Amino acid sequence: MWSDSETTNDLLGFRVHADLLEALVLDDGILPVTIGVFGDWGSGKSSIMRMMEAKLNALEDDTLCLYFNGWVFEGYDDAKAALLDSILKAFTDERRFGPAVKAKVTQLFKSVNWMRVMGLGLKNVALPLILAHMGEPTSVLAAVSGALPAAAGVVNKIGGALGVGKKKKDDEAGADEEEKTDFSSLLQETPEEKTMLVREFRQNFEELLAETNITRLVVLIDDLDRCSPDRLIENLEAIKLFVNVPKTAFIIGADPRIVKHAIEYRYKSRITADEPTNADARTERISDQFVRDYLEKLIQIPYYLPRLSDSEVETYLSLLFCEKHLTTATHGRVLSEFERFRTANRYGAFGFADLSTLLTPEEAQQLKLNAPLVTSLAPVITEGLKGNPRQIKRFLNSFTLRTRLAGVAKFTSFRLDVLGKLMVLEYAEPGLFRKIYDWQAGQEGEPRELTELESLAGEGNIDEIKNKHGAHWTSERVVRWLKVEPLLAEVDLRDYFWISRDQLAGSISGASLIPPLIKTLFRELMEYGSETILRASASKATQLKDNEQTILLEMMVQEIAKRPANIKGHRVLIDLVITGMPDALAAYKRALANINHADIPYSLHNTLRLNEGKTPSLKELYGVYDPSSRIGKAIAGSKK
Repeated sequence: MWSDSETTNDLLGFRVHADLLEALVLDDGILPVTIGVFGDWGSGKSSIMRMMEAKLNALEDDTLCLYFNGWVFEGYDDAKAALLDSILKAFTDERRFGPAVKAKVTQLFKSVNWMRVMGLGLKNVALPLILAHMGEPTSVLAAVSGALPAAAGVVNKIGGALGVGKKKKDDEAGADEEEKTDFSSLLQETPEEKTMLVREFRQNFEELLAETNITRLVVLIDDLDRCSPDRLIENLEAIKLFVNVPKTAFIIGADPRIVKHAIEYRYKSRITADEPTNADARTERISDQFVRDYLEKLIQIPYYLPRLSDSEVETYLSLLFCEKHLTTATHGRVLSEFERFRTANRYGAFGFADLSTLLTPEEAQQLKLNAPLVTSLAPVITEGLKGNPRQIKRFLNSFTLRTRLAGVAKFTSFRLDVLGKLMVLEYAEPGLFRKIYDWQAGQEGEPRELTELESLAGEGNIDEIKNKHGAHWTSERVVRWLKVEPLLAEVDLRDYFWISRDQLAGSISGASLIPPLIKTLFRELMEYGSETILRASASKATQLKDNEQTILLEMMVQEIAKRPANIKGHRVLIDLVITGMPDALAAYKRALANINHADIPYSLHNTLRLNEGKTPSLKELYGVYDPSSRIGKAIAGSKK
């Protein structure tokens, strides 16, 4: 099994990206700068940033580097304050700085606490917990929800809990007494005064950097694409405090689509304020322009990570198996050899044959057993998982578990390459995977339909595939899957589906492989508040990559199976059909095949009738609904 966490071991050949970004932040001529490291979820952003952190901290110069994980602070009261606190803590923990620097840091900590109180006001503070901790009676909560003056005492105590607002008196008689700040006046600060506080923080921070004599401050901000939209924006707004502050470099790692979604979500009132009359297209143009403007003001240099090629996937698989089967020392030598290989050959695959001089006979034999598997899995994984390192690693973990299950079950003639090929289809096309399951279940494990499909795909006869088996088998990636070795004709598939039976109700594209973007979009679709919002969210969904659309549709099918009486699940899938998602109609039909039609909301027929004119394919559903159900009778009545 492989750990699903970032690493400084370069198994992807991504050191070149880390070196490039490092060279940028070490170029004092471009500081201050904010760089966006953009890539899909699991594409290797975190590993690149960990490599940068290790190299920057190893420099024998005056560079201060901080790694900040935005997702870790997801549950904190104020994401902006959490980032600022982390930056300041890096200064307090640094041994090279003297008392004068530490004193300035303490003052800045107080400024952060003031901003925390001002930013939260009273609406988001966990007052019940604070009051319970301080022994305040519950009745105070009623006063808090009333006029501001009534809440002043509570806010003062919040300030006390934050450790701000207290200072020693200078007079001799009260040297040990403390004077409290009136926090009620703080909550009534004008926008101009709040702006002054931000300016003061920036100025004090610049003075702090000057006092330290460091050459540059590099802040690596990771995992923003796992945060909720509000938290993500709070982190971006915290970074704004440092934009154009001398000697600073911020590196932000995120999926750009999630950042775009978060900006749209947070500022939707501004985006749609400019004449959002009847023009969805106009609103989309305004949205795109707003997002571009926002990002361009914050991020000066966007850097997009490439998808892994076939040879890079094969190399990655080989190095993962080396990591699993070799000692730490031997694996270190393998990585050094890989680095030399990649410098000389950017395009070839680095495989087990390139390691013969580094391994003992026992190690070489162990890896030799995996060589055919790597060779056969590489092309199907590249196509099915789109070269995504995290999904490749999770796929291999699922593959390993099933391999072990096959061993425990004492299967004979069990081929790992066949298992791998079927699992890729299970992930990429769960509907087709289930179809093969249905075929083989009634034919002693050897479905003649699959044999015919492989033969037709090999001959390039796509039209006949479509005529005999439907358009779902004719997409480019499915045809490639049919043609790639090993061919499954005359292979008894019963054992392979037996060890996959726990997944037939929900494929391996389940929770462990669902990117945050898909989870966020699914939630947005299911929580739509108006037709316009639903249509806009459905339009976003049609822009997803093929495999991401497959995951989203599978989630919708499972949602309808769990809650067939909830009209929202039905409406979302119908809107995905209307907005043009290729497999949405088939997914909805599959969902309808597995539920009691008596549970389907009667009012759904209005949606179908209103949209059948512009989306004729919806009429295909009329023959799917049970004619004895309320929805079936409503449709039959509307056609008369």
